[in-house]
Amino acid sequence: MSLRQEKASYILRRLEELYPETPIPLDHSDPYTLLIAVLLSAQCTDVRVNKITPALFKKADAPEKMVKLTVDEIASIIKPCGLSPRKSKAIHELSQILIDKYEGHVPQSFEALESLPGVGHKTASVVMAQSFGIPAFPVDTHIHRLAQRWGLTNGKNVEQTEKDLKKIFPEDKWNKLHLQIIFYGREYCSARGCDGLSCEICSAFNILKKNPIITKK
Repeated sequence: MSLRQEKASYILRRLEELYPETPIPLDHSDPYTLLIAVLLSAQCTDVRVNKITPALFKKADAPEKMVKLTVDEIASIIKPCGLSPRKSKAIHELSQILIDKYEGHVPQSFEALESLPGVGHKTASVVMAQSFGIPAFPVDTHIHRLAQRWGLTNGKNVEQTEKDLKKIFPEDKWNKLHLQIIFYGREYCSARGCDGLSCEICSAFNILKKNPIITKK
């Protein structure tokens, strides 16, 4: 067994002990509201998104209702999330596409999701994993940082890190594991809260050794 596989086995075991339940951090009621919430979470915290979406979804919790709002009306509601001009335009446009092409339903394929305005691979992966139960490993900057810090990848971007993590972790663990890593990072191994040795997993791997590993935040 390679060193990375040993680390992967330890991480799987320990994170399952720490986080046997993995509630989805973004409040939603169906694939559409999850899609909108994930889109809003770009460069915004889940906590803030959850404060904004009740007002938005009260007015429009389905594509047919969303397109009845103007882009400016959507922007005024989601402004605290940041990037509101771009996000509001994307929300309005993708809602119309869902009506026109998918009978108002969120499609269950990466290709279809990633063709929607404002929806990248990470957003599509979250929806596929959390709404449809299809194996995916959404990698954001936080998971990317931890994977680097734990020596699971040499990837210089989230795309390569995703490929590396998919190779070393069983496919049937991906959907739950990506949330477990996020929870662990927030609680024990944040960008400024761990120097690469302080938390349990980092110290178990003796990651610092003689020279600290510098990871991009």
